[in-house]
Amino acid sequence: MPRTTKKTKPKKKTTTAKKTAPKAKPSKEGTTRKAVVKSESQKQPVKISKKTPQLLRGFKDILPGEQKYWDLIREKGEIFAYDYGFERIDLPFVEETSLFIRSVGKETDIIDKEMFSFEDRGGESVSLRPEATASVVRAYINHGMLNLSQPVKLYYIGPMFRYDRPQSGRYRQFNQLGFEILGDIHPVLDAQIIILSYNFFKELGVPVNIQINSIGCPECRKEYKVQLINYYKTQKADLCEDCQGRLTKNPLRLLDCKHEKCKTISEDAPQIVDWLCDECKNHFVKVLEFLDEIEIPYNLDPTLVRGLDYYTKTVFEILPALQDSENNNKKAQNSLGGGGRYDNLIELLGGRPTPAVGASIGVERAILKIKELEVEVQEKESPDIFIAQLGEAAKRKSLAFYEELRDEGIKIVESFSKDGLKSQLDIANKLGVKYTLILGQKELAEETILLRDMEGGVQETINYNKAIKEIKKRLGL
Repeated sequence: MPRTTKKTKPKKKTTTAKKTAPKAKPSKEGTTRKAVVKSESQKQPVKISKKTPQLLRGFKDILPGEQKYWDLIREKGEIFAYDYGFERIDLPFVEETSLFIRSVGKETDIIDKEMFSFEDRGGESVSLRPEATASVVRAYINHGMLNLSQPVKLYYIGPMFRYDRPQSGRYRQFNQLGFEILGDIHPVLDAQIIILSYNFFKELGVPVNIQINSIGCPECRKEYKVQLINYYKTQKADLCEDCQGRLTKNPLRLLDCKHEKCKTISEDAPQIVDWLCDECKNHFVKVLEFLDEIEIPYNLDPTLVRGLDYYTKTVFEILPALQDSENNNKKAQNSLGGGGRYDNLIELLGGRPTPAVGASIGVERAILKIKELEVEVQEKESPDIFIAQLGEAAKRKSLAFYEELRDEGIKIVESFSKDGLKSQLDIANKLGVKYTLILGQKELAEETILLRDMEGGVQETINYNKAIKEIKKRLGL
Protein backbone atom coordinates (compact mmCIF):
# COMPACT_ATOMS: atom_id res chain seq x y z
CA MET A 1 0.00 0.00 0.00
CA PRO A 2 1.53 3.29 -0.99
CA ARG A 3 2.52 5.67 1.83
CA THR A 4 0.50 8.85 1.95
CA THR A 5 1.55 12.10 3.48
CA LYS A 6 -0.77 14.21 5.52
CA LYS A 7 -1.28 17.59 4.03
CA THR A 8 -0.84 20.50 6.34
CA LYS A 9 -1.78 24.09 5.88
CA PRO A 10 1.18 26.29 5.14
CA LYS A 11 2.18 28.45 8.09
CA LYS A 12 1.59 32.11 7.79
CA LYS A 13 4.74 34.12 7.58
CA THR A 14 5.18 36.37 10.54
CA THR A 15 7.46 39.31 10.81
CA THR A 16 9.21 40.17 13.99
CA ALA A 17 10.83 43.45 14.79
CA LYS A 18 14.57 43.18 15.03
CA LYS A 19 15.54 43.41 18.66
CA THR A 20 18.11 45.98 19.49
CA ALA A 21 19.71 46.86 22.75
CA PRO A 22 18.06 49.86 24.35
CA LYS A 23 20.02 53.05 24.01
CA ALA A 24 21.82 54.15 27.14
CA LYS A 25 20.06 57.11 28.65
CA PRO A 26 22.35 60.10 28.91
CA SER A 27 23.11 61.20 32.42
CA LYS A 28 21.09 64.15 33.61
CA GLU A 29 24.32 65.75 34.76
CA GLY A 30 26.42 65.37 31.64
CA THR A 31 27.47 63.14 28.80
CA THR A 32 30.14 60.51 29.19
CA ARG A 33 31.77 57.99 26.90
CA LYS A 34 29.78 54.83 27.66
CA ALA A 35 30.63 51.21 27.23
CA VAL A 36 27.20 49.76 28.05
CA VAL A 37 27.13 46.37 29.75
CA LYS A 38 24.03 44.55 28.50
CA SER A 39 21.77 42.47 30.68
CA GLU A 40 22.00 38.67 30.50
CA SER A 41 19.07 38.47 28.03
CA GLN A 42 20.65 41.02 25.70
CA LYS A 43 24.21 39.74 25.68
CA GLN A 44 25.66 38.49 22.43
CA PRO A 45 28.17 35.61 22.44
CA VAL A 46 31.68 36.96 22.84
CA LYS A 47 33.88 36.18 19.86
CA ILE A 48 37.08 34.69 21.19
CA SER A 49 40.07 35.29 18.97
CA LYS A 50 42.66 32.53 18.64
CA LYS A 51 45.41 35.08 18.03
CA THR A 52 47.98 35.79 20.72
CA PRO A 53 46.41 38.38 23.05
CA GLN A 54 47.91 41.86 22.80
CA LEU A 55 47.97 44.81 25.16
CA LEU A 56 45.14 47.29 24.69
CA ARG A 57 46.25 50.63 23.29
CA GLY A 58 47.17 53.03 26.07
CA PHE A 59 47.98 50.35 28.64
CA LYS A 60 51.36 49.06 29.76
CA ASP A 61 52.95 46.10 31.53
CA ILE A 62 55.45 47.06 34.23
CA LEU A 63 58.15 44.41 33.94
CA PRO A 64 60.57 43.30 36.70
CA GLY A 65 63.41 45.37 35.23
CA GLU A 66 61.32 48.54 35.67
CA GLN A 67 60.28 47.89 39.24
CA LYS A 68 63.25 49.67 40.84
CA TYR A 69 61.84 53.00 39.59
CA TRP A 70 58.37 52.22 40.93
CA ASP A 71 59.83 51.07 44.25
CA LEU A 72 61.71 54.39 44.45
CA ILE A 73 58.53 56.47 43.95
CA ARG A 74 56.54 54.35 46.40
CA GLU A 75 59.26 54.42 49.07
CA LYS A 76 59.89 58.18 48.71
CA GLY A 77 56.14 58.82 48.76
CA GLU A 78 55.78 56.89 52.01
CA ILE A 79 58.75 58.71 53.59
CA PHE A 80 57.40 62.13 52.59
CA ALA A 81 53.92 61.23 53.83
CA TYR A 82 55.35 60.27 57.22
CA ASP A 83 57.60 63.36 57.41
CA TYR A 84 54.70 65.73 56.64
CA GLY A 85 52.10 63.93 58.76
CA PHE A 86 49.95 62.25 56.08
CA GLU A 87 48.12 58.95 56.57
CA ARG A 88 47.46 56.49 53.75
CA ILE A 89 44.03 55.95 52.24
CA ASP A 90 43.26 53.29 49.60
CA LEU A 91 40.26 54.02 47.41
CA PRO A 92 38.16 51.89 45.02
CA PHE A 93 38.91 52.03 41.31
CA VAL A 94 35.19 52.24 40.47
CA GLU A 95 32.78 54.92 41.68
CA GLU A 96 29.35 56.26 40.77
CA THR A 97 29.64 58.26 37.55
CA SER A 98 27.73 61.13 39.14
CA LEU A 99 30.54 61.61 41.68
CA PHE A 100 32.93 62.74 38.94
CA ILE A 101 30.32 64.69 36.97
CA ARG A 102 29.43 66.72 40.07
CA SER A 103 33.02 67.27 41.20
CA VAL A 104 35.23 67.47 38.11
CA GLY A 105 32.63 69.38 36.08
CA LYS A 106 30.39 68.22 33.24
CA GLU A 107 31.88 70.68 30.74
CA THR A 108 35.47 69.47 31.25
CA ASP A 109 37.33 67.30 28.74
CA ILE A 110 37.60 64.52 31.33
CA ILE A 111 33.84 64.12 31.62
CA ASP A 112 32.98 64.98 28.02
CA LYS A 113 35.58 62.81 26.28
CA GLU A 114 37.79 60.76 28.56
CA MET A 115 35.81 58.79 31.16
CA PHE A 116 35.58 55.00 31.11
CA SER A 117 31.87 54.81 32.05
CA PHE A 118 29.47 51.90 31.79
CA GLU A 119 26.33 50.42 33.29
CA ASP A 120 26.88 47.64 35.80
CA ARG A 121 24.64 44.57 36.03
CA GLY A 122 22.30 46.47 38.32
CA GLY A 123 21.81 49.22 35.74
CA GLU A 124 23.81 51.81 37.69
CA SER A 125 26.17 54.12 35.80
CA VAL A 126 29.68 53.65 37.19
CA SER A 127 33.12 54.85 36.08
CA LEU A 128 36.74 53.93 36.46
CA ARG A 129 38.18 56.81 38.46
CA PRO A 130 39.82 59.48 36.25
CA GLU A 131 41.33 61.17 39.32
CA ALA A 132 41.31 60.57 43.09
CA THR A 133 40.46 63.85 44.81
CA ALA A 134 36.72 63.31 44.33
CA SER A 135 37.03 59.84 45.87
CA VAL A 136 39.00 61.23 48.82
CA VAL A 137 36.26 63.80 49.43
CA ARG A 138 33.57 61.13 49.14
CA ALA A 139 35.42 59.02 51.74
CA TYR A 140 35.87 62.07 54.00
CA ILE A 141 32.10 62.62 53.98
CA ASN A 142 31.06 58.94 54.18
CA HIS A 143 33.28 58.14 57.16
CA GLY A 144 32.56 61.26 59.18
CA MET A 145 36.14 62.51 59.07
CA LEU A 146 34.86 66.00 59.86
CA ASN A 147 34.66 64.75 63.47
CA LEU A 148 38.40 64.02 63.52
CA SER A 149 41.02 66.56 64.53
CA GLN A 150 41.29 68.98 61.60
CA PRO A 151 42.97 69.23 59.19
CA VAL A 152 42.92 65.61 58.02
CA LYS A 153 45.99 64.75 55.95
CA LEU A 154 45.65 61.82 53.55
CA TYR A 155 47.84 60.38 50.80
CA TYR A 156 47.28 57.74 48.13
CA ILE A 157 49.08 56.05 45.27
CA GLY A 158 47.43 54.06 42.51
CA PRO A 159 46.03 53.87 38.99
CA MET A 160 43.64 56.33 37.31
CA PHE A 161 41.87 55.81 33.98
CA ARG A 162 41.19 58.23 31.12
CA TYR A 163 40.23 57.42 27.54
CA ASP A 164 42.70 59.93 26.15
CA ARG A 165 45.16 59.89 23.27
CA PRO A 166 48.24 58.17 24.71
CA GLN A 167 51.19 60.55 24.96
CA SER A 168 54.65 60.63 26.47
CA GLY A 169 54.38 59.36 30.05
CA ARG A 170 50.57 59.32 29.99
CA TYR A 171 48.63 56.15 29.31
CA ARG A 172 44.93 55.32 29.52
CA GLN A 173 45.79 53.66 32.79
CA PHE A 174 48.25 55.88 34.62
CA ASN A 175 49.35 56.21 38.23
CA GLN A 176 49.28 59.14 40.62
CA LEU A 177 50.79 59.83 44.02
CA GLY A 178 48.55 62.32 45.78
CA PHE A 179 48.49 64.36 49.00
CA GLU A 180 45.28 65.97 50.31
CA ILE A 181 44.71 68.28 53.33
CA LEU A 182 41.06 68.64 54.30
CA GLY A 183 39.49 70.84 56.96
CA ASP A 184 41.52 74.07 57.12
CA ILE A 185 41.67 77.21 54.97
CA HIS A 186 44.98 78.65 56.18
CA PRO A 187 47.27 79.65 53.25
CA VAL A 188 50.23 78.01 54.98
CA LEU A 189 48.71 74.66 53.91
CA ASP A 190 48.74 75.71 50.24
CA ALA A 191 52.40 76.56 50.66
CA GLN A 192 53.15 73.29 52.46
CA ILE A 193 51.61 71.21 49.67
CA ILE A 194 53.76 73.09 47.13
CA ILE A 195 56.88 72.75 49.30
CA LEU A 196 56.26 69.00 49.69
CA SER A 197 55.85 68.60 45.90
CA TYR A 198 58.98 70.62 45.15
CA ASN A 199 61.09 68.74 47.71
CA PHE A 200 59.81 65.38 46.49
CA PHE A 201 61.28 65.99 43.03
CA LYS A 202 64.41 67.54 44.52
CA GLU A 203 64.93 64.32 46.49
CA LEU A 204 64.50 62.31 43.27
CA GLY A 205 67.18 64.40 41.57
CA VAL A 206 64.69 66.07 39.20
CA PRO A 207 64.87 69.90 39.13
CA VAL A 208 61.43 71.48 38.72
CA ASN A 209 59.74 74.86 38.35
CA ILE A 210 56.51 75.71 40.13
CA GLN A 211 53.96 77.62 38.02
CA ILE A 212 51.37 79.27 40.27
CA ASN A 213 48.24 81.38 39.98
CA SER A 214 45.05 82.21 41.85
CA ILE A 215 41.68 81.72 40.15
CA GLY A 216 39.78 83.26 43.07
CA CYS A 217 36.42 82.19 44.42
CA PRO A 218 33.07 81.90 42.59
CA GLU A 219 32.14 85.44 43.62
CA CYS A 220 35.19 87.24 42.21
CA ARG A 221 35.14 85.02 39.12
CA LYS A 222 31.68 86.24 38.07
CA GLU A 223 32.84 89.64 36.81
CA TYR A 224 36.10 88.18 35.50
CA LYS A 225 34.24 85.68 33.31
CA VAL A 226 32.23 88.51 31.79
CA GLN A 227 35.44 90.36 30.91
CA LEU A 228 37.04 87.16 29.58
CA ILE A 229 34.07 86.32 27.36
CA ASN A 230 33.92 89.87 25.99
CA TYR A 231 37.61 89.69 25.07
CA TYR A 232 37.40 86.25 23.43
CA LYS A 233 34.30 87.20 21.43
CA THR A 234 36.48 89.68 19.56
CA GLN A 235 38.83 86.81 18.70
CA LYS A 236 36.19 84.13 18.04
CA ALA A 237 37.03 83.64 14.37
CA ASP A 238 40.59 82.59 15.25
CA LEU A 239 39.66 80.20 18.07
CA CYS A 240 39.85 76.42 17.65
CA GLU A 241 36.59 74.47 17.52
CA ASP A 242 36.86 73.36 21.17
CA CYS A 243 37.43 76.92 22.39
CA GLN A 244 34.44 78.21 20.46
CA GLY A 245 32.35 75.80 22.53
CA ARG A 246 34.14 76.74 25.76
CA LEU A 247 33.30 80.39 25.17
CA THR A 248 29.78 79.83 26.47
CA LYS A 249 30.20 76.64 28.51
CA ASN A 250 33.46 76.99 30.45
CA PRO A 251 35.29 80.26 29.64
CA LEU A 252 38.15 79.72 32.12
CA ARG A 253 39.29 76.72 30.06
CA LEU A 254 39.97 79.09 27.16
CA LEU A 255 43.19 80.08 28.93
CA ASP A 256 44.36 76.46 29.07
CA CYS A 257 44.07 75.58 25.36
CA LYS A 258 47.21 74.08 23.77
CA HIS A 259 46.52 75.18 20.18
CA GLU A 260 49.13 77.69 19.02
CA LYS A 261 46.61 80.35 17.89
CA CYS A 262 44.64 80.05 21.13
CA LYS A 263 47.82 80.29 23.22
CA THR A 264 48.77 83.49 21.39
CA ILE A 265 45.30 84.94 21.98
CA SER A 266 45.47 84.08 25.71
CA GLU A 267 48.60 86.22 26.15
CA ASP A 268 46.54 89.42 25.88
CA ALA A 269 43.49 88.13 27.75
CA PRO A 270 42.36 89.81 31.00
CA GLN A 271 44.18 88.37 34.02
CA ILE A 272 42.22 86.89 36.93
CA VAL A 273 44.54 88.43 39.54
CA ASP A 274 43.20 91.87 38.57
CA TRP A 275 39.68 90.78 39.54
CA LEU A 276 40.36 88.97 42.83
CA CYS A 277 38.31 90.00 45.84
CA ASP A 278 40.22 91.20 48.92
CA GLU A 279 39.98 87.82 50.66
CA CYS A 280 41.32 85.86 47.68
CA LYS A 281 44.03 88.44 47.02
CA ASN A 282 45.23 88.38 50.65
CA HIS A 283 45.19 84.57 50.65
CA PHE A 284 47.34 84.42 47.52
CA VAL A 285 49.83 87.00 48.82
CA LYS A 286 50.31 85.00 52.01
CA VAL A 287 50.89 81.77 50.05
CA LEU A 288 53.64 83.50 48.06
CA GLU A 289 55.16 84.95 51.23
CA PHE A 290 55.41 81.46 52.76
CA LEU A 291 57.09 80.15 49.60
CA ASP A 292 59.52 83.09 49.65
CA GLU A 293 60.38 82.31 53.26
CA ILE A 294 61.43 78.76 52.32
CA GLU A 295 63.03 80.06 49.08
CA ILE A 296 60.93 77.83 46.84
CA PRO A 297 61.35 79.11 43.25
CA TYR A 298 58.10 79.78 41.41
CA ASN A 299 56.75 81.61 38.36
CA LEU A 300 53.47 83.53 38.31
CA ASP A 301 51.40 82.22 35.40
CA PRO A 302 48.18 84.23 34.81
CA THR A 303 46.90 81.67 32.25
CA LEU A 304 47.11 78.71 34.63
CA VAL A 305 43.62 77.47 35.53
CA ARG A 306 43.98 73.64 35.69
CA GLY A 307 41.46 71.37 33.96
CA LEU A 308 39.01 70.63 36.78
CA ASP A 309 36.06 72.76 37.86
CA TYR A 310 36.43 72.23 41.61
CA TYR A 311 39.52 74.42 42.04
CA THR A 312 39.35 77.72 43.93
CA LYS A 313 42.03 80.26 44.82
CA THR A 314 45.54 78.73 44.60
CA VAL A 315 46.37 76.52 41.61
CA PHE A 316 49.83 75.31 40.64
CA GLU A 317 51.65 73.11 38.14
CA ILE A 318 54.95 71.25 38.50
CA LEU A 319 57.11 71.48 35.38
CA PRO A 320 60.64 70.27 34.64
CA ALA A 321 63.26 72.99 35.09
CA LEU A 322 63.51 73.96 31.40
CA GLN A 323 63.69 77.32 29.70
CA ASP A 324 60.38 79.16 30.06
CA SER A 325 59.76 79.16 26.30
CA GLU A 326 60.30 75.42 26.10
CA ASN A 327 58.01 74.86 29.07
CA ASN A 328 55.28 77.00 27.56
CA ASN A 329 55.42 75.04 24.31
CA LYS A 330 55.38 71.65 26.02
CA LYS A 331 53.39 72.29 29.19
CA ALA A 332 50.75 69.64 28.56
CA GLN A 333 53.28 66.92 27.76
CA ASN A 334 55.84 67.92 30.39
CA SER A 335 53.66 68.49 33.44
CA LEU A 336 54.87 66.27 36.27
CA GLY A 337 51.97 67.10 38.56
CA GLY A 338 49.97 69.87 40.08
CA GLY A 339 47.16 70.78 42.38
CA GLY A 340 45.44 73.54 44.24
CA ARG A 341 42.72 74.50 46.67
CA TYR A 342 39.14 73.17 46.41
CA ASP A 343 37.20 74.87 49.20
CA ASN A 344 33.67 74.20 47.84
CA LEU A 345 33.93 70.55 46.78
CA ILE A 346 33.01 68.89 50.08
CA GLU A 347 29.87 71.01 50.39
CA LEU A 348 29.06 70.40 46.71
CA LEU A 349 29.07 66.64 47.36
CA GLY A 350 26.77 66.88 50.38
CA GLY A 351 29.13 67.54 53.28
CA ARG A 352 29.42 70.59 55.48
CA PRO A 353 31.32 73.60 54.09
CA THR A 354 34.94 72.46 54.44
CA PRO A 355 38.06 73.96 52.83
CA ALA A 356 40.73 71.68 51.35
CA VAL A 357 43.91 71.70 49.26
CA GLY A 358 45.88 68.97 47.52
CA ALA A 359 48.36 67.88 44.88
CA SER A 360 48.99 64.86 42.67
CA ILE A 361 52.18 63.67 41.00
CA GLY A 362 52.24 61.64 37.78
CA VAL A 363 54.26 58.51 38.55
CA GLU A 364 54.98 57.52 34.93
CA ARG A 365 56.12 61.03 34.02
CA ALA A 366 58.34 61.23 37.10
CA ILE A 367 59.97 57.92 36.13
CA LEU A 368 60.38 59.11 32.54
CA LYS A 369 62.20 62.21 33.80
CA ILE A 370 64.42 60.16 36.13
CA LYS A 371 65.49 58.02 33.17
CA GLU A 372 65.96 61.02 30.90
CA LEU A 373 68.25 62.70 33.45
CA GLU A 374 70.05 59.36 34.03
CA VAL A 375 69.50 59.61 37.77
CA GLU A 376 71.16 56.63 39.43
CA VAL A 377 68.57 54.40 41.06
CA GLN A 378 69.84 51.87 43.56
CA GLU A 379 69.19 48.25 42.73
CA LYS A 380 67.72 45.97 45.35
CA GLU A 381 70.30 44.48 47.70
CA SER A 382 71.82 41.25 46.40
CA PRO A 383 71.16 38.09 48.42
CA ASP A 384 74.02 36.89 50.63
CA ILE A 385 73.60 33.11 50.39
CA PHE A 386 72.79 30.67 47.59
CA ILE A 387 71.84 27.12 48.54
CA ALA A 388 72.77 24.40 46.02
CA GLN A 389 71.73 20.76 46.23
CA LEU A 390 72.51 17.44 44.52
CA GLY A 391 70.03 14.56 44.57
CA GLU A 392 66.39 14.21 45.59
CA ALA A 393 67.13 13.63 49.30
CA ALA A 394 69.38 16.71 49.40
CA LYS A 395 66.71 18.72 47.56
CA ARG A 396 64.16 17.86 50.26
CA LYS A 397 66.59 18.73 53.04
CA SER A 398 67.60 21.99 51.33
CA LEU A 399 63.97 23.01 51.00
CA ALA A 400 63.54 22.82 54.79
CA PHE A 401 66.96 24.43 55.43
CA TYR A 402 66.03 27.34 53.15
CA GLU A 403 63.04 28.14 55.37
CA GLU A 404 65.21 27.99 58.51
CA LEU A 405 67.68 30.47 57.00
CA ARG A 406 64.88 32.77 55.87
CA ASP A 407 63.34 32.74 59.36
CA GLU A 408 66.72 33.92 60.71
CA GLY A 409 66.61 37.00 58.48
CA ILE A 410 69.34 35.82 56.11
CA LYS A 411 68.94 37.01 52.50
CA ILE A 412 68.98 33.70 50.65
CA VAL A 413 68.22 32.51 47.13
CA GLU A 414 67.96 29.13 45.41
CA SER A 415 67.23 27.28 42.19
CA PHE A 416 65.65 24.07 43.42
CA SER A 417 64.47 23.06 39.95
CA LYS A 418 68.10 22.68 38.79
CA ASP A 419 69.99 19.44 39.38
CA GLY A 420 73.55 20.07 38.15
CA LEU A 421 76.03 21.81 40.46
CA LYS A 422 77.64 23.84 37.65
CA SER A 423 74.35 25.38 36.53
CA GLN A 424 73.53 26.30 40.13
CA LEU A 425 76.94 27.89 40.72
CA ASP A 426 76.55 29.89 37.51
CA ILE A 427 73.29 31.32 38.86
CA ALA A 428 74.95 32.08 42.22
CA ASN A 429 77.73 33.97 40.40
CA LYS A 430 75.24 36.02 38.36
CA LEU A 431 73.34 36.95 41.53
CA GLY A 432 76.54 38.12 43.21
CA VAL A 433 76.10 36.16 46.45
CA LYS A 434 78.91 36.03 49.01
CA TYR A 435 78.61 32.36 49.88
CA THR A 436 77.06 29.20 48.43
CA LEU A 437 75.99 26.33 50.65
CA ILE A 438 76.30 22.94 48.90
CA LEU A 439 74.37 19.92 50.15
CA GLY A 440 74.78 16.50 48.53
CA GLN A 441 74.44 12.81 49.38
CA LYS A 442 77.86 12.71 51.13
CA GLU A 443 77.06 15.76 53.25
CA LEU A 444 73.67 14.30 54.18
CA ALA A 445 75.30 11.11 55.43
CA GLU A 446 77.94 13.00 57.42
CA GLU A 447 75.57 15.75 58.68
CA THR A 448 77.81 18.42 57.17
CA ILE A 449 77.45 21.10 54.50
CA LEU A 450 79.97 22.75 52.16
CA LEU A 451 80.46 26.50 52.52
CA ARG A 452 81.93 28.03 49.37
CA ASP A 453 83.37 31.58 49.30
CA MET A 454 82.23 32.83 45.91
CA GLU A 455 84.85 35.54 45.62
CA GLY A 456 87.90 33.42 46.43
CA GLY A 457 86.52 30.06 45.34
CA VAL A 458 87.63 28.44 48.61
CA GLN A 459 85.22 25.99 50.18
CA GLU A 460 85.23 24.24 53.55
CA THR A 461 83.14 21.64 55.32
CA ILE A 462 81.17 22.76 58.36
CA ASN A 463 78.81 21.01 60.77
CA TYR A 464 75.25 21.15 59.42
CA ASN A 465 73.78 21.88 62.87
CA LYS A 466 76.15 24.81 63.35
CA ALA A 467 75.81 26.18 59.82
CA ILE A 468 73.34 28.98 60.65
CA LYS A 469 75.49 30.27 63.50
CA GLU A 470 78.61 30.21 61.28
CA ILE A 471 76.85 31.99 58.41
CA LYS A 472 75.51 34.74 60.65
CA LYS A 473 78.99 35.22 62.11
CA ARG A 474 80.53 35.62 58.66
CA LEU A 475 77.77 38.01 57.53
CA GLY A 476 78.09 40.07 60.71
CA LEU A 477 74.49 39.43 61.73
